[in-house]
Amino acid sequence: MASLKSGIIIGVAAVGVAFAALAAGGLRVTPNAMSAGPLQTRLASTATIFSPPPGAPLSFADIFDRVSPAVVSIDVVSHVSLRDLQGIPGFPGLQGAPDNGDDGGQPPTQKAESQGSGFFISSDGYIVTNNHVISHAEDIKVTLKDGRILPARVIGHDSATDLAVLKVEGHNYPFVDFENSAKPRVGDWVIAIGNPLGLGDTATAGIVSAYGRDIGDSFVDFIQIDAPINLGNSGGPTFDTYGRVIGVNSQIASPSGGSIGIGFAIPADLAQNVTQQLISSGKIVRGYMGASIENVTPAIAESLGMGSRKGALVADLTPGGPAEKAGVKSGDVVVGLDGQPVNSATELTRLVAQSHAGQVLHLAILRDGKPVTVDIRSGVRPPEEQLALNQNGGDDNAPVAPDSAPADHPHVLGMTLGAIDESTRRRFSMSPDAHGALVLGVNGSSDAGEQGLQAGDLIVRAGDLSVAQPRDVELAVATAKKEGRTSILLGIRRAGRTIFVPIKMDG
Repeated sequence: MASLKSGIIIGVAAVGVAFAALAAGGLRVTPNAMSAGPLQTRLASTATIFSPPPGAPLSFADIFDRVSPAVVSIDVVSHVSLRDLQGIPGFPGLQGAPDNGDDGGQPPTQKAESQGSGFFISSDGYIVTNNHVISHAEDIKVTLKDGRILPARVIGHDSATDLAVLKVEGHNYPFVDFENSAKPRVGDWVIAIGNPLGLGDTATAGIVSAYGRDIGDSFVDFIQIDAPINLGNSGGPTFDTYGRVIGVNSQIASPSGGSIGIGFAIPADLAQNVTQQLISSGKIVRGYMGASIENVTPAIAESLGMGSRKGALVADLTPGGPAEKAGVKSGDVVVGLDGQPVNSATELTRLVAQSHAGQVLHLAILRDGKPVTVDIRSGVRPPEEQLALNQNGGDDNAPVAPDSAPADHPHVLGMTLGAIDESTRRRFSMSPDAHGALVLGVNGSSDAGEQGLQAGDLIVRAGDLSVAQPRDVELAVATAKKEGRTSILLGIRRAGRTIFVPIKMDG
C-alpha cells in the first residue's frame, strides 16, 4: 500500500493473510440491456407515469442475470515471508505453524490462504484476474456460480499492470468481452460483481467517477468508480449498463482499508492488450528508452524559464541505452512524442512502453530553452525487478560529512562548494569519472538546506550549464539572476542517481 498526501491509503482490494481479488464476469451480451425510457407503472386504480432520468435503470437484475455466470471466486494457497506479513495492517490470524526448516538463512514463511475474484474471457477457460491475487501462489482453485470447483494454472502475469491470466480445463464456459471503444462517460452507471470478504456472487452499483487517475502506477490510467468494492473484489470486472466489461477492479482508496466508495479499475483497452499478450506468449514486451525521468513541477518550470509548460525532465541516462545513443542529455525536457504532447513523466513512460522494439520514436525536447528533435530507436524494457535494482545505482558519492570547509571555497546558494581531486574522490567514495562541484557544507536555514541538499552531494548541472567546477555554479547563478529568474535548477548526483532540485536565489 502507498500513502497519499491526504493520508488516504491506496491498497489492493485483497482479503486473506496476504492476497485477494475481486471477481466478476458474465456472459457475452449485446447492447440491448437496460435502455432508458419511460416506465409505466399502475398503482392501485390510478395510472402513474414514472420517467427515470436518461440512463438511470430502475434495476440491474437483468444485467446481473446475464453476466454473473462468468464470474468466479478464486482461492489461493501460498507461503509468505513472515517479514512481509508484518507490513500488512490488520491481517487475519495465521493458520498453521511457521515453516522454520532449513531455509539457508532465508526468513521463515507462513502458509497463507487468500481469496479474490476473476472472470472468463473465453469459452475454453481463460480467466482474467489481478497479479496480486495469484502472486506466489502454490495452489489455485476457482469456484463457478454453479458451485463447481476447478483447479487453475497461471498462463502469465504482469506486475506492472497488476494483471494475470489463469486457465481451467474444459469448454463451453460463459464469458464476457472487453469493451474498449464505447466507454461510459463520467457519471454513467456501472456495476461490479465479485467475491468481497469471501461472500461470492455479489453485485454493487455506482457511477464512473473519473478517468485518468494516476495513483503511482507507471502503466495504468485508472478508472475511478464509486460502486463499492471491498477486500476480495480484486480481479473482478466492472460492467457498463449493457453488460460489457469496461475495467478490471484492482485497488481502493481508504483511510482504514475498507470501502468508502472510491475504487480504481484497470481500463478495458489496456487489460485486453495485456491479457492477449499473456495468452499468446506468457509475457509482456514493452518499449524502452533507457532514461530516468521526473515530472516538471511548477518550481522546476520556473527555474527553467518554461512558464506553464509541462513535460518530463531527463535525470539520468542508462549507459549504452537507446536514449544515450540517440544523443538525449541529462537536463533535457521531453514535451512531445510522435506528435503527442507529453505532460508528465508517467505519460512519457506509458507512451514509450506502447512502442515496439526497433520502432523509431520522435522526441520533442526543450534543451537549454530551445526546441530540439531527437529520434530514438526503442529498445526492450527489462523486467521491473531488474530496473528496480538498477535504480539503486552505485555509491559514487556517499554523503559523508567533511571534516571542515576550507575558507577559500566559494559559498553559493547557502552551500560551500569544492573542486574534485584525488583526495575528495577517496574521501567521498566517488567513481573515477565523477565530475562536478562537490558540496562540502550546507547552511540549514537556506533553501538548499530546506530542500535536503547535504555534504557529499555533487552538483553536475546548474541551469543550462554542465558543471565541472564550483565556478560553473557561480556563473549559472549570475546568468539566471540577469535573466530575472528567482530560482535555478540544480542537477544533484547522489548515491549513483541524478535528481533535479529547484533552489531559490537570494537578492
